[in-house]
Amino acid sequence: MTTSHPPTFTLTVQAEPTALVIHVGGDLDYETCDELMRTADQHLADRRTAQGRLLDLRVDFTGLDSIDSMGLSTLLMIRRRTDAAGVRLHLDGRPPGLERLLEITGTLDYLTAPCDVGKGERRPGAG
Repeated sequence: MTTSHPPTFTLTVQAEPTALVIHVGGDLDYETCDELMRTADQHLADRRTAQGRLLDLRVDFTGLDSIDSMGLSTLLMIRRRTDAAGVRLHLDGRPPGLERLLEITGTLDYLTAPCDVGKGERRPGAG
């Protein structure tokens, strides 16, 4: 009998003066994406850091091992929510696998476009 090993997944949150950094490690997939969404939602709802207004949400993928379609769907939902909140989204430390997924699905420009914090507008392809 083979035993199944649970997926490896870690989230750590680091607060900066006007930004929040969510460090993602392991596999962002069907089984783990809800945790990332809940974490982002919680901080976007508050829209504040300990030292002021939340202007930037940085998701650091340096420790990402893999991502599936649900992980991508979660990133798209986070982008919609950051736009609505007037918060800039940054996808930092993208490994080659994530970069390739964003390119072949045509979502790279949308997810990395800068947002005008004052108006919540995004400019696809500009960043």
